[in-house]
Order: sequence, then structure tokens, then C-alpha cells
Amino acid sequence: MKYVDEFRAPDLARALAAQIAAEAQPDREFRLMEFCGGHTHAIFRYGVKDLLPANVRMIHGPGCPVCVLPITRLDMAIALARRPGVILCSYGDMLRVPGSRRQSLLKARAEGADIRMVGSTMDAIRLAEENPEREVVFFAIGFETTTPPTAVAVKAAEAKGLTNFSVFCNHVLTPAAITNILEAPEIRQMEAVEIDGFLGPAHVSVVIGSQPYDYFAEEFAKPVVIAGFEPIDVMQSILMLVRQINEGRAEVENQYTRAVTHTGNAAAKALVAEVFELRRSFEWRGLGRVPYSALRLRDRFAAFDAERRFEMAPGRAVENKACDCPKILRGAAVPTDCKLFGKQCTPQTPLGSCMVSDEGACAAYYKYGRRRAAPNRMEAAE
Repeated sequence: MKYVDEFRAPDLARALAAQIAAEAQPDREFRLMEFCGGHTHAIFRYGVKDLLPANVRMIHGPGCPVCVLPITRLDMAIALARRPGVILCSYGDMLRVPGSRRQSLLKARAEGADIRMVGSTMDAIRLAEENPEREVVFFAIGFETTTPPTAVAVKAAEAKGLTNFSVFCNHVLTPAAITNILEAPEIRQMEAVEIDGFLGPAHVSVVIGSQPYDYFAEEFAKPVVIAGFEPIDVMQSILMLVRQINEGRAEVENQYTRAVTHTGNAAAKALVAEVFELRRSFEWRGLGRVPYSALRLRDRFAAFDAERRFEMAPGRAVENKACDCPKILRGAAVPTDCKLFGKQCTPQTPLGSCMVSDEGACAAYYKYGRRRAAPNRMEAAE
């Protein structure tokens, strides 16, 4: 199939829904986690959830890097932005995420901090070139998808001899998070989330390939199907998972073959390996500290590491105790379980990162879930 419309065809969606209903054994429950928030939004936008039988349940996972960034790291960025002579720049979503005491980068900017929204890492490089008397810090955040562009910026800064550019690195790794979700509750000291299979992330897998997911199939006997973001992609992937579970298989299958290969993007992976190395531990919102789940700049690029340059250290974060975002991020709750959802917490007045990000579960529920007029409705013609 070549065109987007084919991946949103209502007739094909209904046929896949009928096939899922026919093959989902009624005497068991199929608990499937979509790790990526792009899948969560597709499920709600196109009414996929309404087309599934009651015993096929989608569990929302960590969603996006903006959602899982702990408040301590955001507080560090806000404190850095308030320093004289600093220009802090980042992608748009980060500016609205609330930190401790409802502070945010947007509020810090309103109070005088020089905080800029950029569309790419090279925008940050240009800012450094245009402001040689200022310290330009790029607040880098993202899964494996956005890590190569940060590496490109670091290499560019080195080649240009920029001495006023640095990176506050918050790049995190999806396979480590999936492992953490699957580990025993007594290890994580959190309530168990029973998962029968995973919809693997699409854009991440374009970079890293399908190979890293082999571990989950082998070690935890959990099937993984890497899925594209269109509604037909998602429904076909759900059917593939149902079939694996029915047959007692635990394999990695690639539905998104038009973009994902087994080994991924070799050039991007090599660039990331050149610039970054693993951190021993990193905190994820909702998951706690996860070993070897994030990256930092190698010693060769220490001059561009904002944490070293400014001797940044985490403080004590203040969580909003009424916000259920941490539980939602690990699949232990859904947005409507939170008593703040849709009341005090809306996209206009977000109290948690899940409501801010375009890929957050709360944002998906708020934007699409509230306008479901009837069951079994497919909005594929949008």
C-alpha cells in the first residue's frame, strides 16, 4: 500500500475488527501495552478502542520522553535558565510541563529568563553563533528518535569551535524502560501491571531496528509487534499479537516493514555511539530509577556537557500528590482515574506532563475520548 488513505480505510478497519473479535478467545483477556503515545493517540483519534472486543484491553505505557522526564530534571533546567547570561532552548512541549510548585519554563520566561523554543538542534547552534557573548544551552530530550540530531549538533559545535554551546542531556532508551515494566513488582516496589504483549514503538524502531526487542520475547516470553501509527497499522498489529498469544508464541514481529528493518539505521546508531555513552542509572517519572536507561556525553565531548560545565546537581522535587501521571505512565491507571483530569487539569492548565505532551495519554483522553458519541465508531475518514 502506498497512500495514507489506504491505512485509514473504514471497510478494511471493520474487516480487521471482525477478525480480531473472531480470534480473541472469549475465555481469556488480552492485555496489550502500547509503549508509544503516538499509538495511544491513534487508538483514540480513529476509534480503534471502540472496535475491539471487551476482552482485548489496551494499556497505555510511558508514552513519550516529555511525559517520563522527572520533575528533578525539569527543575534543574529551570534553575539553569535563570542564571545570568544563559539562553536555554528546547522543543515546544517542554516549555509548558509543570515542575515543582507548578513552575515551568514558560513561567520562568515570563519572569525574565531567556528561554527560546527551537524546531531543531541546528537552531540552537545558530543561536550560539549569533550570541557569542552568551551561554547557549540546548535542553535535549527524547527517545532514540531524537538522539541522533543532538549528536549532530554536538559534532557541529566541535567543528565550528563553539565555546558557548552545551547540551543538558536527557535522552532515554526505550528497551530499558520496557524491561523495567516487566520486572517483578518486588524489585520495582510498585504495583504489578500484567502485560501479555507489546505494540513496539515505530519511530524509535526506525533507528534501533527490531533486534533489541528479541530480549523481551526470550527473557519474559512476551510477544512484541512493531506497529506503524495509522489505524490500520495498529489494528493489524493487535491481530498479530492476538494470534501469537493464542498460539503460545513469544516472538518479535514487524508490522511496520515499510520503515523498520531488523538492524535499524546503522549510520545513526554509529553517530550516537560516537558521541554518547550509557549512564549507570537515570530516573524516569512513574518508573523510578532505571539502570542503564539514559545517555550522557562521552568525555571527549565534556566541554559541551552542561551538567559538567555548570556543575548542575538535582535538588528535591515537589510532586503534586493529587496527580496520577506517574501511575498512568506505567499502565497502573488510566487518565479518568485521576480526580484532577478534565477539571483542574486540562491542556490549557496542565498539572502533569501527560496532559501537556501531544503524545501524552491524558491529552489523548481529553482531546478524543470526550467526544465519543457512540460505540463502534471509526473516525477513519477524518
